[in-house]
Amino acid sequence: MNQIRLLPDHLIDQIAAGEVIERPASALKELVENALDAGATQVIITLTDGGLTGINVTDNGCGMNADELGLAVKRHATSKLSDADLFQINSFGFRGEALPSIGAVSDLEISSCNETMEHGWKIRIAHGDIYPPEPVAHAVGTTVSVNHLFDKIPARRKFLKTQRTEAGQCLEVVKQLAMASPHVSFKYSESGKTLLNLPSRTNDASAIRDRLSDVMGHVFAKEAILLDAQKEANGLTGLIGLPTMNRPTTQYMNLFVNQRPVKDKQIIGAVRAAYSDTLPRGRYPIVVLFILVPLESVDVNVHPAKNEVRFSDSGAIRSLIVGAIHSALREHGFQSTAEGAQNALYRLSSNSTHRNLSRSGGFSNYQANVTEQENALQLQSPNADYLPSDDIFQGSPPLAKTQNYDVDTQAQQTLIQNPLGAARAQYHKNYIISETSTGIVIIDQHAAHERLVMEKMKSDLALNDIKTQLLLLPEIVSLIPEQLEAFKQQFDSLNKLGLIVESFGEDAVIVRETPSLLGEVNAQELVKDIAEELVNLSGSTSLEDKISHVLATISCHGSVRSGRVLSVAEMNHLLRDMEKTPNSGQCNHGRPTYISLSLADIEHLFGRR
Repeated sequence: MNQIRLLPDHLIDQIAAGEVIERPASALKELVENALDAGATQVIITLTDGGLTGINVTDNGCGMNADELGLAVKRHATSKLSDADLFQINSFGFRGEALPSIGAVSDLEISSCNETMEHGWKIRIAHGDIYPPEPVAHAVGTTVSVNHLFDKIPARRKFLKTQRTEAGQCLEVVKQLAMASPHVSFKYSESGKTLLNLPSRTNDASAIRDRLSDVMGHVFAKEAILLDAQKEANGLTGLIGLPTMNRPTTQYMNLFVNQRPVKDKQIIGAVRAAYSDTLPRGRYPIVVLFILVPLESVDVNVHPAKNEVRFSDSGAIRSLIVGAIHSALREHGFQSTAEGAQNALYRLSSNSTHRNLSRSGGFSNYQANVTEQENALQLQSPNADYLPSDDIFQGSPPLAKTQNYDVDTQAQQTLIQNPLGAARAQYHKNYIISETSTGIVIIDQHAAHERLVMEKMKSDLALNDIKTQLLLLPEIVSLIPEQLEAFKQQFDSLNKLGLIVESFGEDAVIVRETPSLLGEVNAQELVKDIAEELVNLSGSTSLEDKISHVLATISCHGSVRSGRVLSVAEMNHLLRDMEKTPNSGQCNHGRPTYISLSLADIEHLFGRR
């Protein structure tokens, strides 16, 4: 066995660098954070080949003199950390490792000048070799150039992704830091192409929304819900997307603790819990959350990358996040994202039938299957007889039937002023067509009523007031072993939800009571669906999650089914209930319950605009 010995300095530096600088994005993050710590109000970033060949960051911060430059490239040298307290960190950097780590694995050059100097100074580190500072012409601020990253560490370089992937990672880093610093202007270019050009904003709520609009798109910024909550010494601000605006990964969950971007499992878990009964399984919300806590109550010294934190009272942070998001979602009630409408408009405007008709020169040459068209376009209403429409084109049979009712009544005109308007028709025995003062709304009656039932059950559960109805003949339901075991483990929870079940023999349960809110329900199907859901959730440790999913399943069985014909009064009653019910903009599985099309959108489809 070899003797224990000290490693050479250059090898120590490379090992340490591997903990901090994993890829070009890691180096870029450290450089931009240094610029922000220096008080910069302008940051200009230029990348070559996704950062693999070159990274250049220029700022107008406080700058450094020659002596400070010499210290900045030494390990564990920093101006950002007091000698006494590791828990009073109010800057991005504090370890004093970033610049020497970058210099150990690249050709690093730093030029800087402060406001008291006649000229600037430049220092270079070439793969660990430090050269003495030299005078250079430079404006107040700092320019850092990183060239040939990992050129002398081929083992590290071969694990990097493609140029495009690395460039994308760098862009995400800049976006994250830009979101947290709206008062700073950012310009980001990659291989000669400007990808971001963000003007500086003021540091108020409207400025944050403007900056997030610049970074994440105006649709999100316009429709997202503004958060502003305080609990004791902890604060929470930001924007949260509506549940119907969701994505398959956590990439769009932007989390900040004291302006520091983090990817913290505790916070992600709290956000998911807040959205637990409004998102489909495997989907994640779009959020931008700024958590403000006293410096002494959070430890950012967990990992060299500084993207993990530890809270002294994680329960208080979770309670703040869950409570604030829950409250905001409930306050916005039935609101739904415009994504559904945009998708509908896109599909309508790109419809192949529409294109074929345009090419043929009009409808006169179009031969339709009348039976299929009638079935597809027929409007349903039990309150009015169907009358054949007048033949619009001579020699052509009618393609649709419409209902005959007085649209000018005072009652109808009053209903139109409501957010979801006045019900006009039922389409395919599932979709309600409603007229508003600004356009039309299309509602999925089953999805909407499903959410209404669930919210009522949640409310009753909170009050311990779920009423049950005794089955005249108890239902015996046979289950496979794994379903039966999962079901037995949740007997107490199911009883609280109004589903009174007991074991019956070795392979079955007996249902004695069901929630009265559901009305007549197929107990066999209900129990089997719940059992399957519980098996799928067997890996979940959260009882709260299980209850939410079971509630969703129960509500689905008690809602208005697709294919049920509704009267106009019933349709309008459903719309009014949606307007006053929290989270009614999406069903229990996260799908939108309605889409809204403005009159301008419709006129655009017909070429009127």
